[in-house]
Amino acid sequence: MASTGAQTSGEYIAHHLQNLHVGHGFWSVHLDTLIVSGVLGLLSFGLMMVVARKAQSGIPSGVQNFVEMVVSIVDEQVRDTFHAKSALVTPLAITIFVWVFLMNAMDLIPVDFLPETAKVAGVEYLKVVPTTDLNLTFGMSFTVFLMMLAFNFKYKGVGGFLKEALTVPFGKYLFPVNLLFRIIEDIAKPISLALRLFGNMYAGEMVFILLAVLMGVSYWWIPAGAVLSLGWALFHILIITLQAFVFMMLTVVYMSMAAEHH
Repeated sequence: MASTGAQTSGEYIAHHLQNLHVGHGFWSVHLDTLIVSGVLGLLSFGLMMVVARKAQSGIPSGVQNFVEMVVSIVDEQVRDTFHAKSALVTPLAITIFVWVFLMNAMDLIPVDFLPETAKVAGVEYLKVVPTTDLNLTFGMSFTVFLMMLAFNFKYKGVGGFLKEALTVPFGKYLFPVNLLFRIIEDIAKPISLALRLFGNMYAGEMVFILLAVLMGVSYWWIPAGAVLSLGWALFHILIITLQAFVFMMLTVVYMSMAAEHH
């Protein structure tokens, strides 16, 4: 809840949008993004590793059943989309979906809970939703872009890749136009991938912050703000799941396009 006595609404919002960082400008490192995303990755994939080692046939436990369900759903989507042979794409898709979903799900924690807890330890700023940081979403999308290029060279070779870039879609005599279109297309993929995830999650976080400001205006607004926050949280579960799924599926589609010959 916003404390209007200590901060104005603008100061409260600005405080929640400030990252814990070291350095300045281009060389600034957002420590909260690195720590939260790293901890979530270690916990989630550590748990999946433990479940895989203790997996048993017959009737699986609740956690094993859930992990198997997630793996099965993602594997089915990859099989329907990626038609080449690769031992990397399915594990990559599972990693992206689980990791992005958990990072998005941090948005469901009340906006003041973790930042106020961190203040006890002397940490002034803490953004707990890593996917609201452009550095993270662009870092992930740039990694996908590099893998897309690697798949192009792996499945088509240098000659095949250059031939496709120079001759598709207008033929070899218009190779400057073909190359220009290919550059624009390839650059647009990671940019749109990063901005889509960032924009949706940033907007969702802003709604939660604004609802907290509403509850801090007056005690009379607390019941209304609580009801609105609960309703938005329930709807937001759909958003965080959908955004994780979209990021995963677009990655698989890009890998499939890189592996196919046109």
